[in-house]
Amino acid sequence: MHGTPHIVGDVMTRDVAAVDRKASFKEIVRTMQARKVTALPVLGGKGQVVGIVSEGDLLPKEEFRDGGPDLPQERVRQTGDSPLARLRQLADLTKAGSVDAGELMTSPALTATLSTTLAQAARTMARARVRSLPVVDAAGALVGIVSRADLLKVFLRDDEDMAEEVRREVVSYLFPTSTSRVWTEVRDGVVRLSGHIRDTSLVPVAARLARAVEGVVDVEFDLSEPEPEPEPGCGPEPGRGHRSRPTGLS
Repeated sequence: MHGTPHIVGDVMTRDVAAVDRKASFKEIVRTMQARKVTALPVLGGKGQVVGIVSEGDLLPKEEFRDGGPDLPQERVRQTGDSPLARLRQLADLTKAGSVDAGELMTSPALTATLSTTLAQAARTMARARVRSLPVVDAAGALVGIVSRADLLKVFLRDDEDMAEEVRREVVSYLFPTSTSRVWTEVRDGVVRLSGHIRDTSLVPVAARLARAVEGVVDVEFDLSEPEPEPEPGCGPEPGRGHRSRPTGLS
């Protein structure tokens, strides 16, 4: 298999808004509003990403603005007295008193590289429940940012482009023309493989490989074993041909 997965460098945004450690609370809010973003990378002296500051890091300032000294204890009673609740309360209270990016940021920041695959970036975002990842070079310097919207760009890939990759990387690999005859069609991201193959046990493998092609939404099959050639004086063997569509495949 020679296909290369699409990588973060293919879809990321290169014009990135960022702030340094000394950026004030108001400067951070002003930059977020102007650039219509919900998080900003925080840069160190040589442009390395040292953290990220998000709307979630700023909200404790508003939450505690009208509260007196007893508000933290009151909130702990409301959320329970578990150690985790108390740690979160302490972190929020600390951020409520912070005034610059260095104090507000979450550090270290989760990042991606130019060669990170879109699948890897998506898994990182999903597990950490973040909406974007700063993209860094080998020295840790900021070169871009990748968002959930950027990851979805792959599903705008041209149908014929995907069909050609499926023919090259899946069909020719599993079903050589000397033993099988398979047609490939892609419509609105859905791959359809039809024709005749010698070994229908390969259908689940084909499903897995086709779904791994970037931009593929689903895979459908209309494949059957070829009818055996009848022996002299005999009709075709009944019950050999069948159509197959795998279900429950990952």
